[in-house]
Amino acid sequence: MKVDLTVNGKDISADVEDRMLLVHFLRDVADLTATNVGCDTTSCGACTVLLDGESVKSCTVLAAQASGHEITTVEGLATNGEMHPVQRAFHQEHGLQCGFCTPGMVMAIVSLLKENPDPSEQQVRQGLEGNLCRCTGYHNIVRAALAAADEGKVSA
Repeated sequence: MKVDLTVNGKDISADVEDRMLLVHFLRDVADLTATNVGCDTTSCGACTVLLDGESVKSCTVLAAQASGHEITTVEGLATNGEMHPVQRAFHQEHGLQCGFCTPGMVMAIVSLLKENPDPSEQQVRQGLEGNLCRCTGYHNIVRAALAAADEGKVSA
């Protein structure tokens, strides 16, 4: 089956099996390996990307379903070599440890802040319920989300 996607602003066309998951398309066809395969059951969120600006777990979306749509991965967030505010906040607030969940966490927070640019700590924690981190205990991840929100208030 032929699929046509825009990934991080770049048009990609490929012939794929009709059962290929979006996460495998991103990793194996588009060669964007930051989107991780953690569980294949929507439990961990390591594969979270933006589909037309909405947060989705790419292990539950077929590449064919995404055909004709725009996908943003963590590799597509930086602009002109400048980290996205959420990426910068993760770095500054030490919001990662092993880094496996980080791309999905960053994408989930980008989506959360788009919907709610001034979340409370509780709203951030609720917004991240579908993303698992086995290393950090979430404290620095939540601090990173709140720091990114504060940066958005300053730059807005």
